[in-house]
Amino acid sequence: MPAMTNILVKDDAATPKVWTLIPVTDTPNPFWRANDAAIPLDGQPRLNISMNQLKNGSYKITAKLEVPTMETLGASGTSSGYVAPPKTAYVTTAIVTMFADRRSTSQDRSNTLKMIIGIMQGASSTVDTGTLNNLSGGSGFLNSTLPGPSAFTSVILPN
Repeated sequence: MPAMTNILVKDDAATPKVWTLIPVTDTPNPFWRANDAAIPLDGQPRLNISMNQLKNGSYKITAKLEVPTMETLGASGTSSGYVAPPKTAYVTTAIVTMFADRRSTSQDRSNTLKMIIGIMQGASSTVDTGTLNNLSGGSGFLNSTLPGPSAFTSVILPN
């Protein structure tokens, strides 16, 4: 794996935010976390990439992105003025896993990776690369009706 550096990535908010994921460690697996001063540590998005060799000699390569959502604080507190710190309400997790036979080539793996990324970006019967990417306007993935994005955002399979 290449040397760890910051990763810049946009979200799909109405006004997209650029998140900077900073390298935390590469042991035992590469791990990045955002460092937004306005968000508690528990609320920072985090990325973990792992590679394991399976019993049959093939490889399992996984990228796992966790994006926490923090609870909203109440406007007041107790009668003495105490306001509890925010807590994580829930975490939305996306995992991309590739199973690569030990005989697979870099080209085989890159073809598969590019195809799944195209599908997630909205590849369709008319657009082979997908219509969405991180340059897409805010809510582009949210409002997409294409099979890849809508399966994940709407939790509805196209028919």
